[in-house]
Amino acid sequence: MFKKILIVGCGLIGSSILRDSYNKKISKKIFVYEKSKKNISKIKKINSKVIILNKLDKRISEIDFVLLSTPMSQYEKIIPYLNKFLSKKSLITDVGSTKQNILKLKNKKLSKSLDWILSHPISGSEVSGPENGSKNLFLNKWCIIIRDKNKNKLKVLVRFWKKLGSKVIFMDPIEHDKIFSITSHLPHLIAYNLIKTAQDFQKKNKKNIIQFSAGGLRDFSRTAASNEIMWRDIFFNNKKNMISTINMFIKNLKVFKKNINNLNNKDLIRILINSKKVRKQIIHLKQDISKPDFGREEV
Repeated sequence: MFKKILIVGCGLIGSSILRDSYNKKISKKIFVYEKSKKNISKIKKINSKVIILNKLDKRISEIDFVLLSTPMSQYEKIIPYLNKFLSKKSLITDVGSTKQNILKLKNKKLSKSLDWILSHPISGSEVSGPENGSKNLFLNKWCIIIRDKNKNKLKVLVRFWKKLGSKVIFMDPIEHDKIFSITSHLPHLIAYNLIKTAQDFQKKNKKNIIQFSAGGLRDFSRTAASNEIMWRDIFFNNKKNMISTINMFIKNLKVFKKNINNLNNKDLIRILINSKKVRKQIIHLKQDISKPDFGREEV
């Protein structure tokens, strides 16, 4: 499909792309730009054929597909090297979780001769690093692509993500950031805040409550173990939508507080029953499985 691919940043997502690209022979050669010496040694263990770059220079001039999989805060630092060395025949994409900010950055900083079509694979894990990547990370998962005027390269990008097993859908960047502020970004924020609340509770009561973690706290702790730099970037870059969804959450939290304080059985039960409908809808849409304990198996 490609002659030469460049993966910029090879953590969980980048290494998963690396694994599956080799597995499906998507490119004849794969280059990885990675600064972390620790990560470089792990990448070489994944595939000894990968070509490691310690800097972006004229060696990338013949690259025909570039994947940006660093934290989004690094994109602006990378763009000057793409402008200087990359061929106009190349296709650039990213895996960033917010899109309006990236589109603005692209329009402002990227050379008009280059093509960057925005992607967002809805795949991930609470763990990070190349050692945690998987060739099946994108299998049957959504990949959002922001429409672009270059129809030929858009088709190439769609084909690439489908080769990795993704289900591709197109979105407007404004719609994208609104939707994922509630389906992804707010749940992570709640998880971080719940764990902080548990830590504060433990400190105040001077008791080790974490050892008694039930399923609820355990599941939230998994989400809260996600990469902190990535999530800082997401919260900051989707600030407007985050503030809006946080305010909505606080409003509903106050309703819960009022119903509990007033022992309002009828209203509280109605809210709890309505919430169960969403779980059934998620299972029906095959966004999760209906097995107990979310399908996890005892190890």
